[in-house]
Amino acid sequence: MEETPNPNSVPNMLAHEQAKTVLLLIDVINDLEFEGGEQLLPYALKMAEQIAALKQRTQAAGIPAIYVNDNFGQWRSDFSHLVEHCLHDQVRGEPIAQRLKPAEDDYFVLKPKHSGFYLTTLDLLLQYLGAKTLILAGMAGDICVLFTANDAYMRDYKLYIPADCVASNTDESNERALQIMVRALKADIRPAKDLDLENL
Repeated sequence: MEETPNPNSVPNMLAHEQAKTVLLLIDVINDLEFEGGEQLLPYALKMAEQIAALKQRTQAAGIPAIYVNDNFGQWRSDFSHLVEHCLHDQVRGEPIAQRLKPAEDDYFVLKPKHSGFYLTTLDLLLQYLGAKTLILAGMAGDICVLFTANDAYMRDYKLYIPADCVASNTDESNERALQIMVRALKADIRPAKDLDLENL
């Protein structure tokens, strides 16, 4: 007699039942092969080191990660294709992708525009997880992180955006964006190492 497959035998394919806090990694899988990418690279490399350390801590604390990634106009590709491209096609962003490549149980959402919420399934996934608090990290701080943070704030999420886990093309642009997120979106921008992940 054939056994009925047990859906719990593949936990990596199922969403966590409950996750009050979620880590959003915005455009960290990125080839940086665009105008201004070379300028962004040194800031992104420093950012990647901080995000990698933060992700280790969030994993240990049971906080799931969602890669919220641009599709770069590649409408026939998927997230795994983007990861492979950034890891193996000798692109500028390869060292960042190597440092921040997704784990098997991470989630991903492809976005067509700047905000992670615009015409994506992010809203639905966060509701399914029961998320109330978001930690945002990634690039660019003054564009996609800012737009995603704005839409998250409009949906009443509590926001943590560690200043050392966000990169823009200049320090000045990054700092202006962070201050907007503090002032207008009530974001907490303390460094990642200072986040008390058990009590967010």
